[in-house]
Amino acid sequence: MKILMLGSPGAGKGTQAQWIAKKYGIAHISTGDILRVNIKNETELGKKAKIYMDQGLLVPDDLICDLVINRIFHLDVVNGYVLDGFPRTLSQAEVLTAALDQSDVKVDHVIYIEVPDAKIVNRMSGRRVCLVCGATYHVKYNPPKVEDKCDICGGVLILRDDDKPETVRKRLDIYHAQMHTLIDYYNAASILVKVDGTKDIDKVFQDIVKILGV
Repeated sequence: MKILMLGSPGAGKGTQAQWIAKKYGIAHISTGDILRVNIKNETELGKKAKIYMDQGLLVPDDLICDLVINRIFHLDVVNGYVLDGFPRTLSQAEVLTAALDQSDVKVDHVIYIEVPDAKIVNRMSGRRVCLVCGATYHVKYNPPKVEDKCDICGGVLILRDDDKPETVRKRLDIYHAQMHTLIDYYNAASILVKVDGTKDIDKVFQDIVKILGV
């Protein structure tokens, strides 16, 4: 099973992707995680990506495509994967399709989580990320057991620069400018299904499971 998760920043793609991966025993591949590892390790890619992310801009295609394509052919994806945060542009989608076609592989489902911009800004400004392990929390919807401390490793939780309201609004402007062509692309392939992301996260997950049908 190969699944793509689409939706604006803060729509809940990451949480749903994690739950899907756990339920179906497939790999969760997050471009955000890939980038954060590179930024933390101060790789050349990480340094370049950080410049864009700190300004609320999307990382250019040529910095992300090779990493993602390489990742989806690792041995741990033999049972499938849920791809979270990629593709974000039509050109990325075309690169992904071309790479999969070479191995005679197809995407099974594209799940598009819809959430209004105002809710996105409120959601993301409440998000906190662990500096050590990268785990994500929300001060209202998914708070840690101890304020500002990660449940998993005890690391400090922070509000990332790209989760601040002014940066989120800029990211949403860019997102809307690019997403309509991506939606059209997967609609044309008859594999895109929209999900109401304003519902409780458990209900959103139930809706997705119904779509996957297994």
